[in-house]
Amino acid sequence: MATDDNRSLTLRDVSEASGVSEMTVSRVLRNRGDVSDATRQRVLKAAKELGYVPNKIAGALASQRVNLVAVIIPSLSNMVFPEVLSGISEVLEDTELQPVVGVTDYLPEKEEKVLYEMLSWRPSGVIMAGLEHTDAAKAMMRAAGIPVVEIMDVDGKPVDAAVGISHRRAGREMAKAILKAGYENIAFLGTKMPLDHRARKRFEGFTEALAKGGVEVMDQEFYSGGSALAKGREMTEAILERSPEIDFLYYSNDMIGAGGLLHLLDKGVDVPGEIGLAGFNGVELLQGLPRQLASMDACRRESGRKAAEIIAARVKNEPCDQIVELTPKIAFGDTLKRR
Repeated sequence: MATDDNRSLTLRDVSEASGVSEMTVSRVLRNRGDVSDATRQRVLKAAKELGYVPNKIAGALASQRVNLVAVIIPSLSNMVFPEVLSGISEVLEDTELQPVVGVTDYLPEKEEKVLYEMLSWRPSGVIMAGLEHTDAAKAMMRAAGIPVVEIMDVDGKPVDAAVGISHRRAGREMAKAILKAGYENIAFLGTKMPLDHRARKRFEGFTEALAKGGVEVMDQEFYSGGSALAKGREMTEAILERSPEIDFLYYSNDMIGAGGLLHLLDKGVDVPGEIGLAGFNGVELLQGLPRQLASMDACRRESGRKAAEIIAARVKNEPCDQIVELTPKIAFGDTLKRR
């Protein structure tokens, strides 16, 4: 079946193709009302053959909401966030809700713009990465009148609900493991702060735990832009030339940590005997490295799942948790000694 022109298809087209009234077609497509299975299948078959897609905006004029969940993340190139999206999709696929994604490139002003555009479509909920936003963005989230879940971080006060790990606790736990292993000359390598708020919080927790053990960070190396193996190599070479007595390198993420590991192996350095290393995120893609990098999982997929579960429950006015703190564990791998 097909129409002879480029006009938008209407309920009347489906009605004529299926041989039932427009009211019945509407009931079937909105999954409302008492319609026999045979009639339902006939309408759905006709709609599919025609390529008809219901006008959700028209339906939203009455309900003031569409069955979309705005998911706003900093990046799609960073392998962390596709896992978050997978967790969200796994939950929402069993509901009438559909995720729609906006990307901010880690820019607060762009995040504000993306949020504004998303909210203008009157979604049923918002899932937003991080807890740090502009005042205008926070005001929009508070005024939206829909469930908002901020993810990946619980070190702060959310606008509504939050799911994630404590990055300060993650930093503290890694510092304790490094000190327990006997390392003393410790350096930190990561993104420029404070824009990377979650890395900043891990660094704060890390230095706090080191200080309690009577140790200070010996040196630091920072970069801007996307994470890459090449940057990890360059940063590691630079910091070791400057401070050759370093015996442990703590990276803000696994990608630059993997680059550092490859640099040290190329130079014939004994890892973890001479120099130990650890990253963050527990990236599965890096399991093919010559040595398994010590790391800590950020519970990415679970963060997405829990956030979607909160949205789905709130849309149905069902009870749910407001704050969900997940607990990551250290994977010692081959680059952090155990004692």
